Amino acid sequence: MGKSAVKGLFYICLIAATFVLATITIMAAFSGNVAPVDSVIMPLLGLAVPVLLIVNLITALCWALARKRWALIPLVAFFCNWGYLTSVFQLNLPKDKTPAGKYLKIATYNIHNFGGEITGYSCKEIARYMQQEGVDVLCFQEFGDNSDFPTDSIRRVLSHWSHALIPSEDSVKGVLPIAVFSRYPLANHRFITYQHSSNCSMMCDVVMGTDTIRLINNHLQTTSVSQKRRKWERELATDDTRREVQAAKDAAGTLHENFMKRATQTYVISHYAKTSPYPVLLCGDFNSIPSSYTYHHLRKTLKDGFRTAGNGYMYTYRYAKRMLRIDYIFHSPSLKGIAYYSPDLDLCSDHNPVIMEVEIQ
Repeated sequence: MGKSAVKGLFYICLIAATFVLATITIMAAFSGNVAPVDSVIMPLLGLAVPVLLIVNLITALCWALARKRWALIPLVAFFCNWGYLTSVFQLNLPKDKTPAGKYLKIATYNIHNFGGEITGYSCKEIARYMQQEGVDVLCFQEFGDNSDFPTDSIRRVLSHWSHALIPSEDSVKGVLPIAVFSRYPLANHRFITYQHSSNCSMMCDVVMGTDTIRLINNHLQTTSVSQKRRKWERELATDDTRREVQAAKDAAGTLHENFMKRATQTYVISHYAKTSPYPVLLCGDFNSIPSSYTYHHLRKTLKDGFRTAGNGYMYTYRYAKRMLRIDYIFHSPSLKGIAYYSPDLDLCSDHNPVIMEVEIQ
């Protein structure tokens, strides 16, 4: 086979690879519409969307530099994921506040047990920052203390928010604890646990004089990737093909099992939101990116606060090249989004907090 023939074959393979990449990316754009119970592949494709989009852009750039029309194929696939793109990039005009308006500012933060710090440094810094930002309600996930900095010390640091809901030790046994701190009274609280899961949710009403907001603080099923990653990496590093295949199957099976659990948990909190007699703020660490079934299902009845009031690029997980948005604040359509942002706080957690201000209409 001559050089020209080899070159031609390579060129055809590049075109074929471009079409395959574009097809997979377009399929991934619809992954959020497919329940995990109905497909193993689609949730995995949804998880890969950020990487797929970057690879499509690089492919389009390469074809464009070569001045080939094939650059349009990955660009079409890229923009087929417009729903995902607008969930991480937004340009909203600043909202004006009126003196007569009623406003509530809420923050959600997976604090990773305050990093297990014995001095309470991160807790104090979080309290200082949130008070400076004028936050009215704090929703924490992975809220844990230790013998050197117990719950009483945490309460004192967060005394600006005088109303607190912290589940008792008996109710959080075997569960990653969550908590709510508020400047306003909290009523009708309910702690929600899930079968075969260490994750949980908490529901309560924030009473602001004559107005009441139903608050649902969530920590949905963890991915379990961090706990098992080293094991999978060891298996994949071996020269044993069977062990490598088994590690890949185990990883896919673990991810799918957790997709299923998150979907079930999503149905539970969605039901509570739909049946609420009051406007709803639903927030927390959902362990789901915007291409996921969880995100799409919640958006059927609630609004994504970033879409209504955010600006710029949004991510909340500090690692993975800052490509993952997994923490959210959703709200009822009757609440007006005023501001939504995620400050880059380098403290005790691998997450950033998310802060939103709403107007009660």
